[in-house]
Amino acid sequence: MQGDLITARGLTKIYDTFTAVDGIDFQVARGEAFGFLGPNGAGKSSTMRMIGCVSPPTRGELSILGMDATRDATRIKARLGSVPQDDTLDRELTVRENLHIYGRYFGMRRAEIRPRAEQLLEFARLTEKADQRVDSLSGGMRRRLTIARALINSPDLVLLDEPTTGLDPQARHLLWERLFQLKQDGVTLILTTHYMDEAEQLCDRLAVMDGGRIVAEGSPRELIDRYVTREVVELRFVPGEQRKALEQVAGIGSRIDELPDRLLCYADDGENALAEVHRRGVTPVTTLIRRASLEDVFLTLTGRSLIE
Repeated sequence: MQGDLITARGLTKIYDTFTAVDGIDFQVARGEAFGFLGPNGAGKSSTMRMIGCVSPPTRGELSILGMDATRDATRIKARLGSVPQDDTLDRELTVRENLHIYGRYFGMRRAEIRPRAEQLLEFARLTEKADQRVDSLSGGMRRRLTIARALINSPDLVLLDEPTTGLDPQARHLLWERLFQLKQDGVTLILTTHYMDEAEQLCDRLAVMDGGRIVAEGSPRELIDRYVTREVVELRFVPGEQRKALEQVAGIGSRIDELPDRLLCYADDGENALAEVHRRGVTPVTTLIRRASLEDVFLTLTGRSLIE
C-alpha cells in the first residue's frame, strides 16, 4: 500500500528452539495508530523489538520507513521514538535533564534541545516538575516523561510497549489523552497492549496475536462485528455451579462460553436471551447485559480470556 511506513512479510523470530513470532504479515500506514493485542507470550513484544531494530528477524522481510530493518537499522533508529515496557529513566537526574541528555544521544545541538524540551514538558504536563528529580515523580508522571523523551528527536514513528501497565485508572486516562493528541498531530503510533479498552480507545486498526501468529486484523469495530454478536449476557454463578447450568441454557443465542465463575451468552438481543434464561428456571447469582467487546473477540478466536 502506498504510504505505508511499515511492511512485514513472513516475519519470524526464533529464540533457540522457541518460535516467538511465526511468519506474520502486516502493514502500518502513515499517521495510523496500529495495535498488537494479545496476552503475555503472544509475540507482541518480540514483534516490537524487531520493528525497533534491536532484535533482527530470523526470517522474512521487514521494511520500515522505506528501509530494510536489518541492513539499515542505525538509520531507522534515528527516526524512531521508543517507549519500552520497563522504566529506563535516570532517576538521579531532573525531569528536564533526562530530556536534554536523551537529545544529545541523537546528536542534537543544545540550541535545538532547549526549546524542544520545553515543548515536551508542556505536552506531558510536567512543566512544574521540570527541576525535580525523577525519583520523586509518581508512576503516571514517569510514564508521561518516558513518552516525552521518546519524542525529543521528532520521530516519524513512535513504538509503545504496554504503555499503561501498572498505572491507576486516572493515570491511564491522562496518558490516553496525551497519546490521542499525538495521533491528532499525525504521528504514527504502534502499541502493544493486553487491555481491550485501551486498544478500542487508541487504535485505528489492530492485529490480534496468539501463539506468535496474527489470528485476526481490522478496526476494533470491524473485529467485534465480524466475530461476535452485538450483545453479551453474563450469567455469574458460585464457582463450579456454572457447569450445571450449561446444559440448561444450551441453544440460547448464537454461542455459550464457559468461564470459571460465569457463562457468556452471545446474542443480538440480550433482553430476549436473558428472558429465555429465566424462563428455563436458571437462577444466576447476578446477570449483566453488555455490548460485545474485544475481550469477547479474543475469547472467540482463541478459546481463552485475554487476561489470564
